Amino acid sequence: MRSERSGDPAPERPPVADLHVHTTASDGILEVSELADAARAGDVDVVAVTDHNRVHPKLDAPVQPIGGVTVIRGIELRVDAGEQRLDLLGYGLAVTDRIESVTSRIQRNRKQRGAEIVARVEDRLGVDLDIELREGIGRPNIARAIEASDAPYDFDAAFEELIGNGRPCYVERYVPSFSVGAEVLRESCAVVALAHPFRYPDPESALERARELDAVERFYPYSGSSAQKEERELLDDVAADADLLSTGGSDAHDRTLGVAGPPSAEFESFAARLPGV
Repeated sequence: MRSERSGDPAPERPPVADLHVHTTASDGILEVSELADAARAGDVDVVAVTDHNRVHPKLDAPVQPIGGVTVIRGIELRVDAGEQRLDLLGYGLAVTDRIESVTSRIQRNRKQRGAEIVARVEDRLGVDLDIELREGIGRPNIARAIEASDAPYDFDAAFEELIGNGRPCYVERYVPSFSVGAEVLRESCAVVALAHPFRYPDPESALERARELDAVERFYPYSGSSAQKEERELLDDVAADADLLSTGGSDAHDRTLGVAGPPSAEFESFAARLPGV
C-alpha cells in the first residue's frame, strides 16, 4: 500500500513510531477507532495524531492508550515565517486557552475558505461537489470531491489545475506568525518540531528557524526527488549544533502508517520528553 504521495522511499531503519498522522478531524480519512489496527498493520506501537491546525476532539489526554497502541495528542500548525510558510508539529498537547483561541480562529477561517473554494470550483466546472463544509475541511477533502464528481480531474490534477497555490480556484487563508505559533505551541506541548524541512522553497532558511524549536522532522517520505545527501547532512549538522531531537512520520492522510518514523534510538530520546510514552 502507498500513501497519496507516490514514490515514497523506504526508511533506512524501521520506524518504531509514526509521529505525523492525519485523521478525519482535518483532511485525512482515518478515524480514531481505526488507529490501533492501522498502527499494527504498519508495525508501529506509537502514533501521534497531528491534524492540521486542530486538536482532535476525540482525544482527551496528551498521551493515552487506544486499543493497545500509545496515541500522542498533537497538532500540525501552519505559520508564516515571513520569507515562507512553515509547518510546526506539537506533541503531547495539553489544551490551553491560547491554543484554543488560535485554532478556533483558524478553523472558522478554514471553513469559510473551504466554502469559497468549493463555490469557485462548482462555478468554473458546472458541477456539484458532494462535500460537507465542516470544521477541519482542507483542500485534500475538496480534491477528493472533485475526483468523485463529473469533473475530468483526478486528485493530483485537481491541485495542479484548480485549487493549488496560484490556481484559479485557490483562496488565501489566515496563518499566524511563526513567533505566535511557536510560542503557543511551547506553552501547550512537550515537544515542538519543524515538519518536513525539505518541502519548503528554502530548506536552509527553514532549518535556521528550527534552531528556535525542540526538534526537526528527520525521517519523512519525500516524494519525487528525495532530499539529497548534502541536504540531510545540513539537517544533521543543525540538529547537532542546536541540540534538536530527530522526529519523523509518514504524514499519512490515508490508512497507511509506518511508512516513515524515528528508529528506536531517536524515538527513545523523544519519548523521554513525554510522560506516559
